[in-house]
Amino acid sequence: MKVKIIENGPIILDIQDPVSVEISGATEEKTGPIALCRCGKSSTKPFCDGNHRDAKFEAPAVEISLA
Repeated sequence: MKVKIIENGPIILDIQDPVSVEISGATEEKTGPIALCRCGKSSTKPFCDGNHRDAKFEAPAVEISLA
């Protein structure tokens, strides 16, 4: 799994194996990139909905590889 923290934006999890994710009360199997909120302004927490732009969220970028 790779974790990429976008400058002034969300945390991106690049998931290789399927995981169960609950979205709006429904459970879905997900793989690939999932964007997680880190500004606290998303209406779809824990997922990013882009509200960090309106909130003028500022934070540095980081990239991490997990084996």
